[in-house]
Amino acid sequence: MKEQKDFMVKSIEDIMATEQEEISFSTHKSAHKLDNDSWQKVGLMLVTSFNCVYILGYSNLILVPLGLVWGIIGMVVLGAFSLYANLLLANLYIIDGQRFIRYRDLVGHVFGKKMYYITWALQFAHFILCNMGFLLLSGRSLKDIFLEENSKWVPLKLPEFIMISGFTYFIFAFWVPHLSALGMWYGISAFFTVLYIAISMIISIKDGKSGSKDYNITGQKEEKIFNALGAIAAIVFANNSGMLPEIQATLQRPAIKNMHKALYLQFTFGIAIYYMVTIVGYWAYGSSISDYMLGDLINGPRWAKILANSSVFLQTIVSQHIFCVPVHEALDTRFCKLDEHESSVHNLITRFILRALFFTFSTLCAAMFPFLGDFVTLVGALSLVPLTFLFPALVFLKVKWCRISTWEKSWHIFTVVLFGLLTLGSTISAIRLIIINAKTYHVFANT
Repeated sequence: MKEQKDFMVKSIEDIMATEQEEISFSTHKSAHKLDNDSWQKVGLMLVTSFNCVYILGYSNLILVPLGLVWGIIGMVVLGAFSLYANLLLANLYIIDGQRFIRYRDLVGHVFGKKMYYITWALQFAHFILCNMGFLLLSGRSLKDIFLEENSKWVPLKLPEFIMISGFTYFIFAFWVPHLSALGMWYGISAFFTVLYIAISMIISIKDGKSGSKDYNITGQKEEKIFNALGAIAAIVFANNSGMLPEIQATLQRPAIKNMHKALYLQFTFGIAIYYMVTIVGYWAYGSSISDYMLGDLINGPRWAKILANSSVFLQTIVSQHIFCVPVHEALDTRFCKLDEHESSVHNLITRFILRALFFTFSTLCAAMFPFLGDFVTLVGALSLVPLTFLFPALVFLKVKWCRISTWEKSWHIFTVVLFGLLTLGSTISAIRLIIINAKTYHVFANT
């Protein structure tokens, strides 16, 4: 008990010391705006971006493999772990008088160039795959709008709807260059989020009251284990961004305290919403629910389904931009002129070319390989598990080793071992799922 008490006291002292360091620190250069946003604005951004279109697939990805009881236990436990890991990472915002506005800079500062590039690769793989998932779901929503209008004839195939989404994302990303420029778009995103969640909940509850459902977990023992690991990766994906330092850099001072407030909002109000959608969807449709719940709605009027799908499409424009900003920031900082305004001729032309290249690549990949569930599990397993749990614990141990108790050292070493094994197991599960699905899908499939 004494060691735990000492740990809590030292943690508070560390936070206070770090807050004092915020008075004077050095910062890496960036083409994007820093220190501009309130914690309320960032909190709203976290709530709406984590309640994006992906939540319509969590019933399928999480509860179908785990079942209701183990699924809820897993969501609660990993949600608590995720909050702790994010708070820990937020406290590492400043080390030795240096502020870290990028995750890879933080890890590279502590462990060297090799870990810098590993972190860079994991982050960018996450952002690109996440963007591909947004493109798939956005294309799916557009296709479903046409199906509601005329179920016998749709003028375009899914890959073409994905391309329309990609072009829309490109225009928005060029127009809104960084997070602080989103402004009123956070409110617009929140409106559309409430709209499609409300419609999906009302109709699914109505559907759930009629007919029988099958809640059995199917498959052989080995298959159930791999599917469970994939579900755990999906829970990690549902709760974490892989870009906390990049978000924290936009906050007004004191950034650590304000980041804590925004995280508490996400992991209370925000998490309650997408966990509710996940549970209600599974209750209403059982194990037969698809990875896009709007496609399962039965008893709702046609106009409501069209409105829900339209809201999904419009909301993804903002949400995908949030998760792509670190890629845009890296490219803008590298190729734009930092001594010129973001709207200068050179920077506008450069930004246009960079955004066009990025969205051409991600849109083409998304149209070629429409495996939505595979994207979520692979991103969660390969990148988000180490970025969320492993790296913060390793950095904390490296920086604070001489100042922390034996109990605290043991806890973080346990965290490293546990989530290291989870990374390995869930990555194998995700790759296995991709191999299996690759046998049934073809390039540019009209799913």
